Amino acid sequence: MESIQPQARAIRAVYTDTTIRVYQAFSPLIADEAVQLGTFGPHFKRTRMTWIKPSFLWMMYRCGWAEKEGQERVLAIDLKRSGFDDLVRTAVESTHRAYPNLSLAEWQKLIQTSQVRCQWDPERTPDGSPLPYRSLQLGLRGEAVSHYVDDWIVRLSDITDYVKDLNQKRRSGVDIRPELPPERDYPMPD
Repeated sequence: MESIQPQARAIRAVYTDTTIRVYQAFSPLIADEAVQLGTFGPHFKRTRMTWIKPSFLWMMYRCGWAEKEGQERVLAIDLKRSGFDDLVRTAVESTHRAYPNLSLAEWQKLIQTSQVRCQWDPERTPDGSPLPYRSLQLGLRGEAVSHYVDDWIVRLSDITDYVKDLNQKRRSGVDIRPELPPERDYPMPD
């Protein structure tokens, strides 16, 4: 049987016909408030850029399996696909080389005025090693953050216990791949 090679760049996520799951890690104060409200509350700083990641393993790499300070709690956030697709459509890539037809000054102006920034980072294995293909993360600010918090969150869950259980198994040599979220390639919006 021939193995299927992943695309060099893809949005890999858990999704349904109407939602897509992204992950974020926060301090206990922000996470507790979000779980209680079903969205982010007053301790979540809307004025800062907030990064959402559809890839579970990339989030684990970034938050150190919920062990980094200020990232001790991991939230799984199911968003309306229509909102997520809007974010992807309006995102500006964080590297100038993605825009060969723009001068550096034009790209810098575009990045400074955009509400959504897009970054393609190496996907990760359970031990954190980089893979030869990339997964998406989106940085939101301004009105994009407001829509994210106020309009697009369908469900928000604290998955910290699941993360810690997987991390303990991973550290003891257990193959956790069968227990990972069932991510698949998400159809890229136009």
